[in-house]
Amino acid sequence: MKNAVGRDIPDSLLKDGKEVYQGKNYMDGKYIQKATPRTRRYERPRESKLVDSIAQALRDCGARSGMTFSFHHHLRDGDHVVNLVMKAAIEELGLCDLTIAASSLGAAHDPIADYIEEGKVIGIQTSGIRGRMGEVVSAGKLKTPAVIRSHGGRPRAIEAGEVHIDIAFVAAPTSDCVGNCRGVGGKSNCGSMGYAMTDAKYADHVVVVTDCLVDFPNMPASVEAIDVDAVVVVDSIGDPRKIASAAARISQNPRDLMMAENVAKVIAATPWFKEGFSFQTGVGGPSLAANLFLEQYMDQRDIKMGWAIGGICGPMVEMLKKGKVGKVIDVQDFDLDAVNSIHQTPGHYEMSASQYANPANKGAFVNKLDFVVLAALEIDTGFNVNVLTGSDGVLRGAPGGHPDTAAGSKCCIIVTPLTRGRMATVCEHVVTVTTPGDCVDVLVTDYGIAVNPLRPDLIECLDKAGIPHVAIEALKDKAYSLVGRPDDLEWEDRVVAVLEARDGTILDVVRKIKPYTMD
Repeated sequence: MKNAVGRDIPDSLLKDGKEVYQGKNYMDGKYIQKATPRTRRYERPRESKLVDSIAQALRDCGARSGMTFSFHHHLRDGDHVVNLVMKAAIEELGLCDLTIAASSLGAAHDPIADYIEEGKVIGIQTSGIRGRMGEVVSAGKLKTPAVIRSHGGRPRAIEAGEVHIDIAFVAAPTSDCVGNCRGVGGKSNCGSMGYAMTDAKYADHVVVVTDCLVDFPNMPASVEAIDVDAVVVVDSIGDPRKIASAAARISQNPRDLMMAENVAKVIAATPWFKEGFSFQTGVGGPSLAANLFLEQYMDQRDIKMGWAIGGICGPMVEMLKKGKVGKVIDVQDFDLDAVNSIHQTPGHYEMSASQYANPANKGAFVNKLDFVVLAALEIDTGFNVNVLTGSDGVLRGAPGGHPDTAAGSKCCIIVTPLTRGRMATVCEHVVTVTTPGDCVDVLVTDYGIAVNPLRPDLIECLDKAGIPHVAIEALKDKAYSLVGRPDDLEWEDRVVAVLEARDGTILDVVRKIKPYTMD
């Protein structure tokens, strides 16, 4: 069955009420059945919930084969907790047929690929999937298709009962003896812990894993002791120096700076660029550089940003400290500047992933966004964006909050070079649709700007401001003239990953590439 972005979804996936994607506003006004947060039990007072090891915490929580364990990725490529837990579960307790439900997974979790190949891990539910794990899943070695959700789609699925978490593991930079935990105050600070909050409320059991035990009460707590069953102290939960990636730095490349300046020009040409506007930027180099030029336009018009959200980096923290933005509300920190700011800089607040981007609640922040600036691996002539699979069809990325902010904002701008290496970034059809074209408004490249025909109001804004723009087909033709048209990928029938739209409908599938053999 074809969906609204023209992707053919196998009928075998359309069961138990599952539908194909039918447009960004298809679910408006519909009700979902909300799961009830986990059943509480009466407990006599305990002085401490400390246990000796992760293995003991697993035993105390009734861990058994076939369960689903959840994790959050605030330590990003520095995370140690996923590997520690899965090693204890599989190698010490002998568990198998396990599912990992994580907010994201990356190269730090390469050892899990071995457990997939051994058949010990049979399910993956995540936003990001990279490194060796992405390769083994793409090679068809995971028993069931991986389920890929956005950062808003994940808490929606948990709260709707579509994802049942048996045990949630919270990597906590600090915790007290009963489980009040925070992302600051220790040796492995990660700042916001927004992705762990929904897990802690809905999981059957919650285990806090920390490398810094502090005095009770550890307040204000990101995850509260009322939801925690056990606390484990380990040598290290991760390396905070690996929170930041190379992409999370402002580019000094002249091409990137030119694109960033054009992004700011587009924003300044719209009616929403006024006192108190709201904003989010991605972590790509050109996206971050847009902050610099946007600040110049703000100074020229003597206006301030009302608030900013998302994964936060140093440049936004600096704007907050200078008084250029009123509030920064933060679900994840992308560098140590942001980590060191949260709970310290007035106006810098923490929020949950559900409050950030869940399309099925009554107050997600993305729904109040004026502007979002995002990167792309590919964008096609239908303005569909891919940030998940590489040009070879292998899982190498993450939707993250990309589809959520694109759908919720008044103006979504994609900024990307026309080509990367010998690959066309603007193309006929993206390999995988991660953000549908009806959510994307403007494309800014180093060869020109294109506006989605669905947004005649923005076309009028750019025309009035004298900002030239072209049809996206012209950018695609230019890209192919520079690097050539790529050969079509050949796929097997087997689906290795299912990509859900943020509302839970099926947006696309990733099939096993033919032939695909790992080195």
